Amino acid sequence: MTLNIQEFWAKETSHHLEIADKTISILGKGVEDWVDMAVSCIEAGGKILFCGNGGSAADAQHIAAELSVKLYQDRKPIAALCLSLDPSAMTACANDYGYDKVFSRQVAALGRSGDLLVGITTSGNSKNIIEAIETAKENSMKVVVLTGDSGGKVAPMADLALKIPCADSTARIQEMHILLGHIFCGALEQRLGLI
Repeated sequence: MTLNIQEFWAKETSHHLEIADKTISILGKGVEDWVDMAVSCIEAGGKILFCGNGGSAADAQHIAAELSVKLYQDRKPIAALCLSLDPSAMTACANDYGYDKVFSRQVAALGRSGDLLVGITTSGNSKNIIEAIETAKENSMKVVVLTGDSGGKVAPMADLALKIPCADSTARIQEMHILLGHIFCGALEQRLGLI
């Protein structure tokens, strides 16, 4: 089969723009609430923990790095870390307790009351994200989830669920997650008065 790259390009970018328009129209208040929660957390001396699987792990790592290093210009670092970046901890936990526990064990070890957990899952049903949320709640942490249209099992568990209005494309959901992540980081830098 021969693929017409220009047709494929037009179809994919058109779908991206459609989902971006829908996301922009409905999630502005949600991003504002996310920033407000993060400001309260950081100003109280807390930290933001991120977790996700696969592409969502990469998004979690990306957003955490923007906070702990910088997004726009030199500033004080913001306390943030991604829970998928320690392969020894993850593989030990997966081996000893099962993959469903790889994030909840770290949340139990590192999370404190007042911290913020951000779970990223396109389906909303990742078991290790669900268990991380349960552990965060046990530790009096706030929880934000970035997920897809249905919200899955995680949406009702979270203090705030940012659901991308797309049910048929993991790629589009992930593209919108990183858009929200960049806007969140830039707004948080400014709200904290760091730039």
